[in-house]
Amino acid sequence: MTIIQLEYVLAVAESKNFTLAAKKAYVTQPTLSMQIQKLESELGVDIFDRSTHPIRVTKIGEKILAQAKTILNEVQRMPAIVNEEKTNLSGDFRLGVIPTVLPTLVPLFYKIFNKKFKHANLIMQEMKTEEILISLRENTIDFGIAVTPLLQPDMVEELLYYEPMLAFVPEGHRLSQRKNISEEDLDIRDLILLEEGHCFRNNVLSICHHFQQQEEKSLMIESGSFQTLIKLAKDGFGMTVLPALAVNDLKMEDKNFIKPFKNPVPTREVSLIYHNSQLRMSFAKELKNLIRSVLRGMIFLESERNTLPYLNK
Repeated sequence: MTIIQLEYVLAVAESKNFTLAAKKAYVTQPTLSMQIQKLESELGVDIFDRSTHPIRVTKIGEKILAQAKTILNEVQRMPAIVNEEKTNLSGDFRLGVIPTVLPTLVPLFYKIFNKKFKHANLIMQEMKTEEILISLRENTIDFGIAVTPLLQPDMVEELLYYEPMLAFVPEGHRLSQRKNISEEDLDIRDLILLEEGHCFRNNVLSICHHFQQQEEKSLMIESGSFQTLIKLAKDGFGMTVLPALAVNDLKMEDKNFIKPFKNPVPTREVSLIYHNSQLRMSFAKELKNLIRSVLRGMIFLESERNTLPYLNK
């Protein structure tokens, strides 16, 4: 049994076709087929049912594939062990970031990271929280940045920052003359929200006291981006709530519509998360320190949880 054979098996399982798998593996189809047949002969079982189109994995083959993934994942961790011992930040680091954080946070540290760690390649992907958790467990990404707490027993959460929420109240709105607002002022009937699946939507709903008294159908408009929420608010469809970093990107005239909340300020907790089997802890330390350094003075880096009652309810 060889590592190459296991890689070929996974390639066929993914492609469901020997010819396509061979192209992805950069070998000839006869070579790939021969290696898989050798593995099947050694194990004494058929991994694939070749009588079907597309090719199907046999019942015992499913168990073999699962073990092959585990073996290959462990093999891929060996360079990380060596680099960690040398404290050498090099190679690819795959990072999943939730949509409401990526466009505001990443531009603040990405260029600095590349300049400081010339031998490291930071590969980022926008992903929702559930996708990040799945990808961390499947080892298709190394780390994630998401709103916490997630309370996953196999995940580690390292606090990056606390991000206050701010209200965007356009001219002519019932709250437009207020210098600041309270959570009791929010009414779901004129609140424009992100669409289902965004954790920031849940953060906002958790501070909307009128939500429990209204049916879900009373939500007027939902959108997938903060920019759209702002445009709809300015067009007279209501008000919205934004995380603090998103406000930094607003045009000057739009910042005039921003109103802070009264204390205690509703806030979300953003953390670096990773699987508890992760070995590349030098990266976690360096990225955390870098992010906190660029955010210093902009938002909360330290705060007592009991003074922030609306963290990710």
